[in-house]
Amino acid sequence: MVRRHFKEIDKDDFKIIYNTYVRPHLEYCEQAWSPYLQKDKTCLEIVGLQRTATKMVKGLKKLPYEIILKRLGIYTLERRSLRGDLIETFKILTGKERIDYKKFFELADATSWLRGHSLKSYKPRCHTRLRQNFFSVRVINEWNKLPQSVIEAPSVNAFKNRLDKYWSDMGDYS
Repeated sequence: MVRRHFKEIDKDDFKIIYNTYVRPHLEYCEQAWSPYLQKDKTCLEIVGLQRTATKMVKGLKKLPYEIILKRLGIYTLERRSLRGDLIETFKILTGKERIDYKKFFELADATSWLRGHSLKSYKPRCHTRLRQNFFSVRVINEWNKLPQSVIEAPSVNAFKNRLDKYWSDMGDYS
């Protein structure tokens, strides 16, 4: 539809159109059904037409995909899925969701988080590949890597902003 109506679009128009019409359909309830096979992730990236759609932006057609993402200030679908997981983890662990965090996470005691932050979690052993993709398991490594300054955000929006700033400071858009 976008291609039918626009030959070329600028960065601002692309972000509005993509964020309004495409992303909500791709990311709906993704924390619950998150695909874990690489072929499924690749399929979603293609179906989402993110690679193709980003080439429509004026002046970016011949650049590599990673550079286009950086210039547009957007993440891959896989990275946005991780971002959603981290946001949901933040909401659960800080009591912003009406869910008992103990059903999902086992927090490390105060003496074991000398490095990292105060909401560090233990990662349970998984004996099956399927179990490794459960929300409460797949998010722990990335959650534990975050600095205290991101974790101590007073609100969900502050957490999102601090997480995005942390990733952009690291130059990580993939």
